[in-house]
Amino acid sequence: MKYYLIAGEASGDLHGSRLMHALKEADSEASFRFLGGDLMAREGGTLVKHYREMAYMGFVPVIAHLPVIFRNMARCRADISQWHPDAVILIDYPGFNLRMARFVHKHTSAKVFYYIPPKIWAWKEWRIRSIRRFVDRVYSILPFEPEFYAARDYKVNYVGNPTAEEVTAFKEDYHESREAFCARFGLDASKPIVALLAGSRKQEVTDNLPAMAEAMRAFPNVQPVVAGAPSLDDDFYGTVADGSLPRVKDATYALLSHSVAALVTSGTATLETALFNVPQVVCYSTPVPKLCRWGFNHILNCPYISLVNLIAGKEVVQELFADRFTVANIRKSLSDILPGGCARAVMLDDYEAMERRLGSASAPVEAAKAMREELCRRK
Repeated sequence: MKYYLIAGEASGDLHGSRLMHALKEADSEASFRFLGGDLMAREGGTLVKHYREMAYMGFVPVIAHLPVIFRNMARCRADISQWHPDAVILIDYPGFNLRMARFVHKHTSAKVFYYIPPKIWAWKEWRIRSIRRFVDRVYSILPFEPEFYAARDYKVNYVGNPTAEEVTAFKEDYHESREAFCARFGLDASKPIVALLAGSRKQEVTDNLPAMAEAMRAFPNVQPVVAGAPSLDDDFYGTVADGSLPRVKDATYALLSHSVAALVTSGTATLETALFNVPQVVCYSTPVPKLCRWGFNHILNCPYISLVNLIAGKEVVQELFADRFTVANIRKSLSDILPGGCARAVMLDDYEAMERRLGSASAPVEAAKAMREELCRRK
């Protein structure tokens, strides 16, 4: 079978590469063309466009690059038409991918599969109309999404969560002692570690890390350690917060393995932290906090911002964002989850229940099998 994949960001490149690997296992004759990145390229096939030429986020950057975006869309449409794939697999990146779904559905005979669909449960719920009309099958990695889509007359397959799979694999292979870890990064092995995961983008770190660092000053008996993002230079962190604040780079999972608690900016990191059984406080600074709180309460469709709470269906971790993002609130919430804290045991129990809901299925393997079966039924 011929598979055409479209991933417009680094995370999509990662998920796409693992899906391609699984597709090769499920289909010995699989061939690929794709918009993606280096990880996907390592799996073989033809890289048509690198995501670095496509990943524009935010209103102003998108408007400024509209001519480039339109050229990329035209290139993608022409390439699909010329190659005649059996399936076009869309990976997140909804602004671009839903337009491609419409084109493929209307002008080709290829099946349209969406692996990791848009988060329409948070906002832009109207996108369900495009998904119903132009997408043949959706493969979700969040266990609450099938119920959300079912209530809107669309069936979605939950195939498992890749983050859970990645954390499990790391735990099985990682055997470094806490003392060895501390020695490797020049940390004080006598002090418990609190991990600071302030985000992967410069603006996120600039907005969140200073308050996290300030809150940690109230806890002299623990050691705050920053998880450095691979995309950011070490020197950058010193310009944002205390330059003496310990940091580790390319070792977030190892850091979480040896931490007693964490302050985490919302995103996949909240789920990763929970899967390592590290109690956490979600910290997310926003501009115009009161207005953002109003928008969250009246415009967004979801009750939480963290994946942990969304998956659990209740407030497992404290979400300090918008007007609740203050140093005092961070200190109080962290105190509650440190060893001996009043909220620690309950949070760990809730983590266990959330992990059971995620299940143990391999998302790329299950998705690849389902896609292959769907294509064979059509044949």
